[in-house]
Amino acid sequence: MKREKVETARGGGNTFRDLGHQNADVEQLKAILAAEIIKTLDRLCLSVRAAHACTGTAAADFSRIRNADLGRFTVDRLISILNRLGSRVEIKIRVRLGSAA
Repeated sequence: MKREKVETARGGGNTFRDLGHQNADVEQLKAILAAEIIKTLDRLCLSVRAAHACTGTAAADFSRIRNADLGRFTVDRLISILNRLGSRVEIKIRVRLGSAA
């Protein structure tokens, strides 16, 4: 049996950029913030309704975050939700020169 050689490519650290998304850095940051919200909800054992009760954010929005449906969220809104859940967000920015698109 002849084996085919499978080529693999190493990702660049941002899946959205690797997939050619136009706003890859923003999408990556939103995904990281959403993951932190989910971890916080799980750590506090909060349902989406309980999270709504303690933050004022709609339960449907927590469902969207859990389902990675982040299109209607801005970075600052996700940070605000984390703040209302009792977390503080620290963001460090490193700017790298990229190739012109």
